[in-house]
Order: sequence, then C-alpha cells, then structure tokens
Amino acid sequence: MTLKFARLGTAGNEQPAVIAQDAAGAEKYFSLKALTQDIDGGFLASDGIERTREALEKGELPQISAEGLRIGAPIVRPGAVVAIGLNYTAHAAESGATPPEVPVVFLKPTNTIAGPFDAAPIPPSSEKYDWEVELAIVIGKEASYLSSLSDAEACIAGYAVANDLSERDYQIPGAAGQWTKGKSLPGSTPLGPWLVPASDINAGNLRLQTLVNGEARQDSSTSDMIFHPATIVHHLSQYMVLEPGDVIITGTPEGVALSGRFPFIQPGDAVELEIEGLGRQRQEYFRAQAGAQSGATAHIYA
Repeated sequence: MTLKFARLGTAGNEQPAVIAQDAAGAEKYFSLKALTQDIDGGFLASDGIERTREALEKGELPQISAEGLRIGAPIVRPGAVVAIGLNYTAHAAESGATPPEVPVVFLKPTNTIAGPFDAAPIPPSSEKYDWEVELAIVIGKEASYLSSLSDAEACIAGYAVANDLSERDYQIPGAAGQWTKGKSLPGSTPLGPWLVPASDINAGNLRLQTLVNGEARQDSSTSDMIFHPATIVHHLSQYMVLEPGDVIITGTPEGVALSGRFPFIQPGDAVELEIEGLGRQRQEYFRAQAGAQSGATAHIYA
C-alpha cells in the first residue's frame, strides 16, 4: 500500500495526515494525531512510517475530510535544507557549466520552505526569477560518516516535489553574484504536496515536469541525474550531520529560463511542477512590495 503523508490546515496550524487507498482503490485521508503532533524528524526517526502502516491495518486511525483545507509542506520546518547544483548533464550545459565530478553543494535557509499551492512572491527588484523542479529527499535517521550507499539508502525516509526558485541576477553575474543570495528569498522552496515513503517509490526513474501558464518548460527523468539520492546522502554525510527531518533538494533538469529559451517568471504567472508518483504543486506569482512584508511570511514553514 502506497502512503502519502500530508499536513493540512492554515499556515502554522497544520494537522498531520496520511492518504491511503481502500480496497476499491479510492484514496482516503486519515488523521495522524493519535501517533504524532506533526510530521517532523522525531516522527520519522521513531519509525513513524511503519507505525502508520500498522495503525491503518488495525483500523486505529480516524478518517477525516480534507475538502477545503489548505495543503502545507509535508514536513514541518526542517533543521536544514541542503541543495545540489548542476546535477543533470543537460542543465549544466544550458547553464554554460561543465558537468561536475563531485556534487555541488549549497544551503538554503529553512525559512524558505512554503506550501505547494501558496501564492509566491517575486522579490521587489527581481527581473530574473526562475523555476526549478527538483526531487526532494527527506532524511529519516541521522547520517554521519556513512560507510556505504546501502547505509545511505537506509537514512532516506521518503521523497517529495520541490521548487528551487532562483533569482539569477542575484545568483550569478559580477562580483556580488552568489548562489546563497539567489536562492534564499522568502517562499523560494515550495515543498509537497506529499511525502511518499522511499519504500513505496522508485526514485531513480521518475518523470519531472514544469509548465508555465500551461506551456511545457521542463520534461525529464530522475534517471538523468549525475548523482543519485543514495550517492548524494553518502557524500553529504562526509561533510555534515544530516538529521531526521532534514531536506535535500537534488538539482533540476534542463528547461529553466536561464537557458534563454523562455521568459523569466512575471507577476500573474502560474507555475506547475510535477514528479511522477509524488504529486503536483502550483504557485501563482505576485510582486512583493519594497519596504513591506514579503507576503510569503504567512505561508513559510507551511
């Protein structure tokens, strides 16, 4: 039985839930409040996924209605958001870079996490705001100095869809161009709609797609990754401690606006991102006002 873990409700008041199919194949929502107050590192590290399976089999979780409820990010604010750059050969080429021989690693502030359907702010002075559909890894147990890829696989709780929104003028050109500046903006990591357990999906061969205003931009497969999930987790564990609930976003395929083939995101645009088996997210974009609250604050940590 494939499970989908979700968090439902207004920002800051999300309730943990699981989506499972009944005998007829219909999807139903069940509350997880009997097992945990939230979907976080503690829940994942304490075998929360398997405890959920057992509770469902025993009929111990109450069914709930999700109608009209906002969907937040499927994991409460993580301790770390680690990102991998240039992890698809074709995207490296369109970026004018040589495919890396070791993973390119950078960090994003954890307060960039937003819900998968929350309205998304474009920074006040931004002219080159760009989409990036990415497979997100959610860590299920501590990873430090791992000795093998199998050990790394055992540390992966599950996967989700992420959008690594990037302001290219802040990221790349001139002496002030820095990846951290270009990838740390409010609401710039929409995550979800679900967390799917690693045991329930083959993350090595999933279709990734992005559409802007209904027009195709990205269409690739995780099979084209240079560094696959277990390799990434193993590599990162040599340089940092990954804790339960941490999120790793694993790079984007070709088809971003940086390629010069497409216009950058404009106010009023709708961007949809989907990964096979992990669901679809959609953001509508607006211009944040200088000197005012970003507009993303209410949605962050979704």
